[in-house]
Amino acid sequence: MIAPAYARHEAQRLQALRALLILDTPPEERFDRIVQFAVNEFEVPMAAITLVDEERQWFKASHGLSMCETPRDMSFCGHAILRAEAMLVPDALLDPRFFDNPLVQSAPRVRFYVGAPLVLPGGEAVGTLCLFDTRPREFDRIDLAVLGALRDLVVEQLIGSEVAACS
Repeated sequence: MIAPAYARHEAQRLQALRALLILDTPPEERFDRIVQFAVNEFEVPMAAITLVDEERQWFKASHGLSMCETPRDMSFCGHAILRAEAMLVPDALLDPRFFDNPLVQSAPRVRFYVGAPLVLPGGEAVGTLCLFDTRPREFDRIDLAVLGALRDLVVEQLIGSEVAACS
């Protein structure tokens, strides 16, 4: 397993994440609805809105996952936040970063992953909207466009949370 690197501007990224005042908050229907829509639209058994903190990946909303967080060093999303575009892993068993990852080798037995980074207006990627499957899959340009639109809705909700928290 290859642990994700830290962002070049990790301190600023973490500051932007914490300024959202959303870590460890209760579930919210507005985020749960987006995740449920993604599960139905892409016919995947698992999806989540993740926020990548310093040492962990925390799930603000999820479907089909029994955990509410994972260590950052074994997260797929820790890798995804380092990219400008969505990160696609058609078969995790064939990817040197993930083939021996505990999330691949045991429950939930992830084989497919795609994660669209949640990038705030300041450029900080604070997490992902991501999909998982227990079987390898392909994802085309239309799928990526739809996932991107859903990701944009999540970012709008996060920014709304920040504005409301500051009022």
